[in-house]
Amino acid sequence: MPKRYSPADPREWVNRARSDLLMAKSRTKGIYLEDLCFHAQQAAEKAIKAVLIKHALKFPYVHDVGELLTLIENAGLKIPGLVKQAGKLTRFAVFTRYPGIAEPISEDEYVESLTIAAEVIRWAESRLKARQ
Repeated sequence: MPKRYSPADPREWVNRARSDLLMAKSRTKGIYLEDLCFHAQQAAEKAIKAVLIKHALKFPYVHDVGELLTLIENAGLKIPGLVKQAGKLTRFAVFTRYPGIAEPISEDEYVESLTIAAEVIRWAESRLKARQ
């Protein structure tokens, strides 16, 4: 169990992001890839919100990862290429979680969602260690 921090502490958001990534990787018989991708999206979203908190940037409680990344860019922070691709994960927050709204997720999409989410967490962790 990770050490818990205050919700105002970006480390708690990264802890929750790591937890979501572990759930996203928990392939078990009977679990839809869509549900695992939802956790990958949540991992990226929470890691990005950790960066926003670290830099005292206000953010709406939305699932739109692209919108959150835009807030970071508008504040003058650099976002690496793979992290910029995290906007692709937004669709997993809602549309793929319910039957019939979107097509089933492919294995390639699932693997890509894990790769992107893991990179967003690594980037957020590095931002938390940076002075500014």
